Amino acid sequence: MVLTPQLLQAIKLLQMPNLELSSFIENELASNPLLERAEETEAREAPPEPPGEPAGDAAEPGDWASDRLETSTAALEAGLGTEVGNAFEPDRGGPAAADPGLGEGLTAGAWSGVGTGGSPSGEAPDLEAYVAETTSLHEHLERQAGIILADPAERMIGSALIDGLDEAGYLVGDLDEIATRLGTTRSAVEAVLLKMQTLEPTGIFARSLAECLALQLKERDRFDPAMAAMIANLPALARRDFALLRKVCGVDDEDLADMIAEIRRLEPKPGRAFGDAPGAPAIPDVYVVAAPDSTWRVELNAQALPRVLVNETYAAVIRRGAARDQDKQYISAQLQSANWLTKSLEQRARTILNVASEIVRRQDAFLVSGVSALKPLNLKMIGEAIGVHESTVSRATAHKFIQTPRGLFEMKYFFTASIPSADSGEAHSAEAVRQRIRQMIDEEDPENVLSDDSIVEQLRKAGIVVARRTVAKYRDSLRIPSSVERRKLKMSPLGSQRTRGDSLPADA
Repeated sequence: MVLTPQLLQAIKLLQMPNLELSSFIENELASNPLLERAEETEAREAPPEPPGEPAGDAAEPGDWASDRLETSTAALEAGLGTEVGNAFEPDRGGPAAADPGLGEGLTAGAWSGVGTGGSPSGEAPDLEAYVAETTSLHEHLERQAGIILADPAERMIGSALIDGLDEAGYLVGDLDEIATRLGTTRSAVEAVLLKMQTLEPTGIFARSLAECLALQLKERDRFDPAMAAMIANLPALARRDFALLRKVCGVDDEDLADMIAEIRRLEPKPGRAFGDAPGAPAIPDVYVVAAPDSTWRVELNAQALPRVLVNETYAAVIRRGAARDQDKQYISAQLQSANWLTKSLEQRARTILNVASEIVRRQDAFLVSGVSALKPLNLKMIGEAIGVHESTVSRATAHKFIQTPRGLFEMKYFFTASIPSADSGEAHSAEAVRQRIRQMIDEEDPENVLSDDSIVEQLRKAGIVVARRTVAKYRDSLRIPSSVERRKLKMSPLGSQRTRGDSLPADA
């Protein structure tokens, strides 16, 4: 099938997220003179305000917000309710002494920086100029290095070490290579490295996870021989081999629990606080709210939908005044492009609304009861219900978000695989089964930890047919340890700590 440029544009618009679509619309507004924002048209057609009415509340006599500045002593005393005296010696021969009336009649607008935000032209201040700038890790370290490294040669080495950091704050550059490149010795580079490891954030410039944790423990004065032995055996900590750790550290169960809790409070990636700038927040494309008749009302987010209009009047005026055929052809092409864009945006909004409405209809139980009631759903089911191809549904749900009473979700979240029922009944959603496994493990008896086979058997009794490898895959996706590791953890003094999603620094 041959796709026309207009159809390609419609397909592209459908799968665009909000921010990308807004950028695309801005480019079209700048390039097509017949397109304009709907807000501008509404403002232009709005009736003017009746004259003679003040924009705001009138200032009361003596009000400090009034436009006229009171500069006389009597007026100041009346406004403050007290006497105004001069704590300094009177000026001998200054401008005020020469002209007692100086300052009389001045208005707030006559002062630079008063009422106009400091702009002589009277324009509003640019607030974006005062927004705090995001500091990168390199900039943060360069500023500190300039304070602790006084020698120019050391500063050059320090800059080379900063360039050798990765995003997590670890030194991945080779010290011998740095020394050769700068024409110095390895010992000189190591000496500067020791100074750089004292910078903030603590743990920066470490060459391994063990060194990173050791730097943080030393700062807290917690790097005793027992903790040093713990850091030297991080693989055993990751395996939760508590028997080996008790032996190498020479501590009992209670002390071991305290040491592990201390390590959990450390930062395994000190540089991530200075990572990339935070991404744009997710903006819902659709809102789902409860209606008075116990149904769900699905609405498009009007604030997220760009509204553009075609100025037909302007197009007609230009077409009548165009003398050359090229000008008339240009206006016709721009008018056709503008009309197609507005139709594509309307079709995009209609498709997203239809898809969201069908998702809400099929996942009504989720909105009422939560994730345990999530039903199996795929693109084909939605496409057949609303009369479009499943590829259209895929584009309509890509990077789109829906705000429900249970939170903000990406539309793709509601599409889950189907798991058959043991009694040939209604199939179960894979996400619902995953959450059921999580709940079963959270509620298991510490003295009778559930194995994957036991979970399979309990699910079968509940009417859910699932293989053992599927249970293991779901458990791993939830970051839940195996039954052997959970038994070790729950029978140890750390048994009161959570076993779900609780990664040790050694896992970093």
